[in-house]
Amino acid sequence: MSIHDELEVIAKGIFEHFDAKEAARERSLALHREVIKLSGNAIRAVHRGEFGRAEEMNQKGAELLLEVRRLLRDHPDIRYAGFVQNAEKEHAEATIYFAIRRALPLPTLESLPVEAAQYLNGLSEAVGELRRYLLDSVRQGILEGAEECLQAMDDIYYLLVSVDYPDAITGSLRRSTDVARSIIEKTRGDLTVALQHQRLEHSMKNLEARL
Repeated sequence: MSIHDELEVIAKGIFEHFDAKEAARERSLALHREVIKLSGNAIRAVHRGEFGRAEEMNQKGAELLLEVRRLLRDHPDIRYAGFVQNAEKEHAEATIYFAIRRALPLPTLESLPVEAAQYLNGLSEAVGELRRYLLDSVRQGILEGAEECLQAMDDIYYLLVSVDYPDAITGSLRRSTDVARSIIEKTRGDLTVALQHQRLEHSMKNLEARL
């Protein structure tokens, strides 16, 4: 066999490999976008109190992430390129937020199709959704359970700040933890003002009742 013929055989094998890799990448990118969309919609559904719908979307997101894992089983360079990790983080955030709002046990790492770093980063981003929920409740004059919500945010932060590993391992968790801390400090201030205002209103009503 001539060198020309040998090269044709080699090229054929390489091109087939690239074709399979490209197909897996394109399909995974589409699924990654769908997981992110489902996760965002699930979070919005939770804010609206549509818990059944949110649960369905979270389940669908988990199924798609498992499909991504299957597609990229033989292509670790694509799986760890970044876009899959982003989808995993968004899915973790949606499922964690759902569990907290429903007063359910938090999903374990083993129960979700996500890596450890993405679980922790999803946990950190759930803090922002808890702030939104708490502020919405305050605006509606509903302060019952607000301090418990703030405590949940604190508990998440205390876990995150205890993670003492390089960013290369944790997916830049330190930055996410700093953002969570800032969100919690702002939320604590907002809640303190709301509680003081509520106490003042109660005091004024009690005073009016005595007159």
